[in-house]
Amino acid sequence: MFKKILIAEDHQMTSLSLQKTLQELSIEKADYLHYCDHAISWLKNANRDGEPYDLLITDLSFEADDVKQNLVHGTDLIREARLVQPDLKVIVFSGENRPKVIDELFEDLRINGYVRKARHDADHLKQAIHTVYADKRYQPSDVRQAIQQENSFEFTTVDIAIVSLLYQGELQKNIPFKLKQRALKPSSLSSVEKRLNVMKESLGFSKNEQLAVYCKEKGLI
Repeated sequence: MFKKILIAEDHQMTSLSLQKTLQELSIEKADYLHYCDHAISWLKNANRDGEPYDLLITDLSFEADDVKQNLVHGTDLIREARLVQPDLKVIVFSGENRPKVIDELFEDLRINGYVRKARHDADHLKQAIHTVYADKRYQPSDVRQAIQQENSFEFTTVDIAIVSLLYQGELQKNIPFKLKQRALKPSSLSSVEKRLNVMKESLGFSKNEQLAVYCKEKGLI
C-alpha cells in the first residue's frame, strides 16, 4: 500500500473525511494542503530530500481568497507535478461530472484514477487507491459509462446544422425556419428542442452554449 500521500483540498470538511478514509487504509503518512502552490512546494521538497510522495490526491476547483496563487486549478497542479515527479500517481477527487472533462484528465494529463464527490465516495476512493496501487486505472462505472456514451454519440446531419446555427448566434426560435430553407427534416421547433436536449444529456452539458463550443472544438462544425 502507498506509504506517503499528498492531498490538495481546500474544503475543511472534505479534508477531515479524507483523513478518516486514509486512516482506515492504514496509510502511514498523509499531508493535507489547501493551496496548489503549497502542494507543489511540498512535492519539490520531498523529492529534494529523497523522500518523494507515492500518490497525489487533488480536487480540481480551488476557491480564490486573499492568498495569491500561481497555480489556481487542480489541472495546473497536476501538470506541474508531472514535471517535478513524472512517475507520481495521481487521483482526482472532484465534483466534476462532465464526461468530456473527465476523459481529458485521463487522456491529456494521464491521471491514474478519478473519484467523483457523491454518494459512497469514500468507498470509491478506497477502491481507487487499491486499484492505482496495483498499477491499474480507476474509473467508477457511472463515469466510465458516461465517457463511453459520449464517445459513441452519433450526430445526425440535422444535429450538426442545429448546433452550427447556434454557434453562429442564431436564436433557437429561428432555427426551424433556417432548417426548412435547407430542406432539412424534422424542422419543427419541438424537434429542435428535443434534439438539443438529447445532445446535451448524452454529452453531459446543461447549456446550448457549452454544446456549441464542444462541437466547434471537436471540429464537427
